Amino acid sequence: MSELSVNHLLGIKYLNEEDIELIFKTADHFKEVINRPIKKVPSLRDITIANLFFENSTRTRLSFELAEKRLSADVVNFSAASSSVKKGETLIDTVNNILSMKVDMVVMRHPNPGAGIFLSRHVKASIINAGDGAHEHPTQALLDSYSIRERLGGVAGKKVVIVGDILHSRVALSNIFALKLQGAEVKVCGPKTLLPKHIESLGVSVETNLKKALEWCDVANMLRVQNERMDISYFPSTREYSQQFQLNKKLLESLNKEIVVMHPGPINRGVEITSDVADAENAIILDQVQNGVAVRMAVIYLLASKINR
Repeated sequence: MSELSVNHLLGIKYLNEEDIELIFKTADHFKEVINRPIKKVPSLRDITIANLFFENSTRTRLSFELAEKRLSADVVNFSAASSSVKKGETLIDTVNNILSMKVDMVVMRHPNPGAGIFLSRHVKASIINAGDGAHEHPTQALLDSYSIRERLGGVAGKKVVIVGDILHSRVALSNIFALKLQGAEVKVCGPKTLLPKHIESLGVSVETNLKKALEWCDVANMLRVQNERMDISYFPSTREYSQQFQLNKKLLESLNKEIVVMHPGPINRGVEITSDVADAENAIILDQVQNGVAVRMAVIYLLASKINR
């Protein structure tokens, strides 16, 4: 298979296993490129990409921008905080104004679930979802799976536990879709108040005891508590959360095996994970960041190859 089955990357649930395999093969190539002395390729010299961020982001925005520039695309950055959206302009008007400047692709992060899907039906451009509310964050899930594949040689058959605030996490949902699609076993672990009611219907199992979850898994993906999405208190205190769901050195050393530790960032050190674990040999957190650029280059390149065809 040489092309994606989709024209947009709106969520992992719209991809098939061949799509993921193609993205990873393409990312392998680009990973080699970004480790060269000259890190650029002229692949997308004729493509213009707009980054629309209606929510704060540092790592994802920088990662996309770097990926776009490494492919030699022209890049337009748009931050909603300093835009006419504040004056009441609608999403479609904002995007159509940007597209009238001949933009081919839009990378968008938006607080409303489904914003990318809505946009893809109304504008003529390829849309990449960089996170829509607590719904999906497909490129994060792809780079997470890619990092597991790189460290453990594959994803199929691996046992992955996602720990923390599953209820508000788009990373968790996209990861569950991506891991299940590739044949991994998935467990979620966290306080009952932060686990969605019908999460088992996605084919994952639930564990509320962190030690038991760690004894089961090959990989632990630690999520931060998303205080900015919470309108009520889901647990008594950060201290109490940390006592039950923090990954620390003592807990890791109590296991009779080594597990791979991941985190999508930003890390709240001392809450869901301690510094000595985050910086340890078996943590692949910085690999995830590096792989993020290669995977996003792959996604952008593959979608761009379908434009104007």
